Amino acid sequence: MDHITLKKKLSTYVSDSGRLRNVSDELLCEVLSAWEEWSGTAKDFYKSIGFTHRQMAKLIGKAKKLKRDGHFGNEYFKEVSVEGFEEISGQGEKLNPGALIELDRGRDGIIRFPHVGQLIEFMGKSTNGTV
Repeated sequence: MDHITLKKKLSTYVSDSGRLRNVSDELLCEVLSAWEEWSGTAKDFYKSIGFTHRQMAKLIGKAKKLKRDGHFGNEYFKEVSVEGFEEISGQGEKLNPGALIELDRGRDGIIRFPHVGQLIEFMGKSTNGTV
């Protein structure tokens, strides 16, 4: 995101006293992303978005805390596929690329789930005694 757009978004959260208040979590994520991508000095970053270090320090700190707590979710996750790579199970057999979740049930064998939703549904039923 360019810094002009970020500056405009942040300016909507400036109070009459000049403080940044009630900044949304989504905007905090954008500020942190811009901060992490910035290759210059901190002073130049603050100047480029039109705020002082005193105004931004609290926002960046709060954004880092939210990121550590996993609040931003998987926005930074990017799936990578490698050509020619085959997944092999622990028993040496090739796996279906969609079957990425395995549940080892000991003597009952291994159950493979192509989607997390199906695993969650199975676990819910198995705790209720229906499976």
